[in-house]
Amino acid sequence: MTVSAALAAAALVFTAGCSSDGGGAGGAAGSASPTSEGSSTPSASPSPAPAKGSAKVTGTVATGLDTPWGLAPLSGGDLLVSSRDSGKILRVDAGSGKKTEAGTVPGVAAEGEGGLLGIAVPDDGEKMIYAYLTTASDNRIVRMLYSPDRPAGKQLGAVDTVLRGIPRGTIHNGGRIAFGPDGDLYAGTGDSGREGLSQDRDSLGGKILRMTEDGEPAKGNPDPGSVVYSWGHRNVQGLAWDAQGRLWASEFGQHTWDELNLIEKGGNYGWPEAEGRDGSGGEFTAPVEQWRTDQASPSGIAVAKGSVWMAGLRGERLWRIPLDGARPAADPQAFLEGEYGRLRTVVATDDGDLWVVTSETDGRGSPDGDDDRILRLEVS
Repeated sequence: MTVSAALAAAALVFTAGCSSDGGGAGGAAGSASPTSEGSSTPSASPSPAPAKGSAKVTGTVATGLDTPWGLAPLSGGDLLVSSRDSGKILRVDAGSGKKTEAGTVPGVAAEGEGGLLGIAVPDDGEKMIYAYLTTASDNRIVRMLYSPDRPAGKQLGAVDTVLRGIPRGTIHNGGRIAFGPDGDLYAGTGDSGREGLSQDRDSLGGKILRMTEDGEPAKGNPDPGSVVYSWGHRNVQGLAWDAQGRLWASEFGQHTWDELNLIEKGGNYGWPEAEGRDGSGGEFTAPVEQWRTDQASPSGIAVAKGSVWMAGLRGERLWRIPLDGARPAADPQAFLEGEYGRLRTVVATDDGDLWVVTSETDGRGSPDGDDDRILRLEVS
């Protein structure tokens, strides 16, 4: 469960009727937020976001990407992007769109929805890349030294495992990782098609995990000896924090409801006993917002301009959920509907706009000659 001493010293995831990854027949917390456990300080409560906003594509950063999944911005403006099926990590020049191969992550076993998924870079430097990947035996989180001055294709150091033993499957592998405002690493996992895992506190499947950079349980977790932060999830692929340090997560539903959840430490989000608000019955934490599975099948989310922005796979649109504190300020708005196909990842820029990654080459889209691509959006 912990990273090896060698690297520490050197550098210091398709069933019918299922919304799974956006296909088939059906398809970065209030009092428990990271700010209550870590050292970051939330900003003053902002005014509610306007009921109506806007989203305009101002440019295409890169084209011709193969099964892109994770996106990690670098301090100079360039972007790292992971390829689910090839296992490669590319660096994209944010100005020219030039792609340089950093390297291939060994051990990736791409099958169905599994492969090289989310990537993240710690806020305290860019010498390390963290990645969530599917292997032949499990899903796991690894880290690698990143040396961009080395020749293309040879810029990644040896892989070292931060956390292993996350259940894997051809569906519901979760895969999003992100560093929170508390400096801890969070991961969204899936039930790998085995519903009972989500309510099993001893399983890492169907959970949101919180850990140190070294893969140890973070201080203040519900169980001091466990990385499990919340449970009862079906397939979490979006994680983002608002200005007050509240953690938001998107989650695939099954036959009926996809969800946007406000994550509370130790919260039980109900799967498989509950799906959407109607199934919570007061026993489980109900979603803040919900969608029919053909309208969303959500993957990545970001918070920008006071709203949560949520990428839709099967829904082929970008959702804006304006916030008034910990609740929606108005009904969600949809943008880009059907214009760019399936949308996988959305990341906030330093100036409060968005990068959006399409997902037409994942086997469930209809790619054209430019797919997949990274888009730059101006939003309000």
